[in-house]
Amino acid sequence: MHISRPRSVLLAGTVAVTLSATALPAAFAAPSSTAVISEVYGGGGNSGAQLTRDFIELGNAGTAAYDLSGFSVQYLPAAPSAGSLWQVSALSGSLAPGGRYLVAEAAGTGGTEALPTPDATGTIAMSATGGTVALVSGTTPLTCRTAADCAADTRIVDLVGYGSAVVREGSGPAAGASNTASVARAASLADTDHNAADLTAGTPTPVNAAGETSGGSGPVDPGGPTEPGSVRIHDIQGTTRVSPLNGRQVTGVPGVVTGVRATGSRGFWIQDTAPDADPRTAEGVFVFTGSAAPGVAVGDSVLVSGKVDEYYPSTTSQSVTEITSPKTTVLSSGNPLPDPVVLDAASVPDAYAPSAAGGSIDGLPLEPSAYALDLYESLEGTRVRIADTRVTGATNAYGEIWVTVKPQENRTARGGTLYSSYADQNTGRVKVMSLDANRPVPVANVGDELSGATTGVMDYASYGGYTLQATELGALTDHHLRREVTRKQKGKELAVATYNVENLDALDEQAKFDTLAEGIAVNLSSPDIVSLEEIQDDNGAVNDGTVGSEATLKRFTDAIVAAGGPRYAWRYIAPENNKDGGEPGGNIRNVFLFDPERVDFVDRAGGDATTPVAAVRTKKGVALSVSPGRIAPASDAWADSRKPLVGEFRFHGKPVFVIGNHFASKGGDQPLHGKYQEPRRTSEVKRVRQATEVNTFVKSLLAADDSARVITLGDLNDFSFSPTMDALTEGKVLKPLIDTLPANERYSYVYDGNSQTLDHILTSPGIRRFDYDVVHINAEFADQASDHDPQIVRVEVNAPGNAHGHGPEHGHGHGHGGH
Repeated sequence: MHISRPRSVLLAGTVAVTLSATALPAAFAAPSSTAVISEVYGGGGNSGAQLTRDFIELGNAGTAAYDLSGFSVQYLPAAPSAGSLWQVSALSGSLAPGGRYLVAEAAGTGGTEALPTPDATGTIAMSATGGTVALVSGTTPLTCRTAADCAADTRIVDLVGYGSAVVREGSGPAAGASNTASVARAASLADTDHNAADLTAGTPTPVNAAGETSGGSGPVDPGGPTEPGSVRIHDIQGTTRVSPLNGRQVTGVPGVVTGVRATGSRGFWIQDTAPDADPRTAEGVFVFTGSAAPGVAVGDSVLVSGKVDEYYPSTTSQSVTEITSPKTTVLSSGNPLPDPVVLDAASVPDAYAPSAAGGSIDGLPLEPSAYALDLYESLEGTRVRIADTRVTGATNAYGEIWVTVKPQENRTARGGTLYSSYADQNTGRVKVMSLDANRPVPVANVGDELSGATTGVMDYASYGGYTLQATELGALTDHHLRREVTRKQKGKELAVATYNVENLDALDEQAKFDTLAEGIAVNLSSPDIVSLEEIQDDNGAVNDGTVGSEATLKRFTDAIVAAGGPRYAWRYIAPENNKDGGEPGGNIRNVFLFDPERVDFVDRAGGDATTPVAAVRTKKGVALSVSPGRIAPASDAWADSRKPLVGEFRFHGKPVFVIGNHFASKGGDQPLHGKYQEPRRTSEVKRVRQATEVNTFVKSLLAADDSARVITLGDLNDFSFSPTMDALTEGKVLKPLIDTLPANERYSYVYDGNSQTLDHILTSPGIRRFDYDVVHINAEFADQASDHDPQIVRVEVNAPGNAHGHGPEHGHGHGHGGH
């Protein structure tokens, strides 16, 4: 799923589950990982404004300079008429990696403070409260005046709609712009093509390519404080999550610098060397310097003046208490650091969070001895240490790793930490990042170990929650986790697998095809049927109306043959253009691959994107009205979501019905670590409706033939203990095979250090003899072909228990696979 990253990480990207796209098109199909519009301000020179000019700030989240020669920024009113024209400001030069580029626009008659020296200057008088700004490859004015038309214009590199803008990315424009407020991305420059989520309102903070800010002052100011004031860090932090001094100026706050973040959300942490006796009040705090270099070093004794602010990385996250707009005086250097607080199984509570009956816990007094989240909050900005910690979430693309300080907490068979119920949170999980660019987090897999001490400051981010920003990293102990290989099915066994291949399209690199193909041919031992999720159309995110997947599937099946697998045939139903969610233009769908040497597909004409499949009673049992077909495609349950694919197969002459699913994502749910406790799972409502539709269809098959062999499988985006699974299995028409595994092997996905199950295979009562296996080849590894592990069931179709749907239970799960 594409969602914005917090300020405390460098680059934007994706997480584990796939979000349904919004009903409105994005203005540019692929979120930018390089040049973006980082801030927009149209209130310059207006009444109450501090700055005298409007501005547009660009940022570069990439690792290489971005050439702006021949580019422009362009502006369109919030509610354009037929005669509205885009206004153009030409650009030149380049945008440094991690840097900013400032475009000054029209000046007003008010304001008292000039912008820093701009890198380009235009004359556009932008509205303070609403409009659209685009970064464009070229200087010819755009002609689009709707979100849909702009989505089709490939010259647009990035686009921001704010206020009441009709042209915007995603479901809504960025909110809150005014004479005194800009809309700006987090310092990570995350771009998910959803303006409302990616940009938030705040005090304008223009930065030019030289790193200068308005007023020309840096973070270490010659006019900084010279004497300690009356306020200490523990006074700022207070006994709840929100500072009692929020919004107030503080002067001469003393502390020793314990960590410096020189990139991304720049700033430094200070800690008081004379703590109070209250365990609820943190003794450290982050000093936010914006895009300016921090200008201090670890060990400096400093005095800091500035404004106390509670920074919320997202609307549902907890906040980070900060000192902003700082003036800093360095008194001395090379001072010893305060001793770190040790986090281990003994010090971290077993209970996760206090309850506010779904409301905010911001105002609740902290209870650090009772709740893990309260303990971590009481240590915000403070030095902490962990030691000999097992990795529970592999190193990701953002230099993050998850470890546990509780080695025995819900341990999986392969070294992870199992997420087994909503009521049993894993409190020992901690995310680790490195503040030392010369010593990044090591590349590690689940089950490896950070041996020795890892020390740093406790931070918080919207992705993952509490984070140890390490100044000292333990050494990697590699436990050599191996990718599993399941056994080959026997001649009498029908092998059916499910695999989410993560937005595969014909334009992807060959290496992705090859790795995924090896997973099917080798690790899954060439199943007879593979139900695939996240197959895109033949040109992926190119939004031109293409819906077929023939080229994608030809490349994929060719790669499987090259990896030693069979020559698979395939069946799918192409979706209506941009009607099934996923990446805009990608036209995601479910697909069946099958080995025609082992299994027959029963083709029955009439299936298309809008025709529902039905169960038809026959003298020989039950058949499908169309094959392949889709379950209730007109139902609101499937709006902007992948429709289930149903196919009728024959194995050794016996019919088998396979239902491939990809339910709606968890996007929009409140995070486990957020300010709302207990968190609300709003996305669950749609999945329950989808599960009910599938359950109803399975019941129709069994009503026509109670011994029908039905295999329902796919990425259900929900847990085995969820209401979604209750709805899917209602009436005991389906058996979730994940529950047949030993408890510590019930997972196929790893998120935020939790090993959990989103992918499932379920079977009808007519299937009694089976062998089930989750094959761990992706989720636990830093090097992933997909973020999901595949799974497989081998069914004895002709077994006596299967023929008539009775007899003793012979199925079993097999969680380890072969090694």
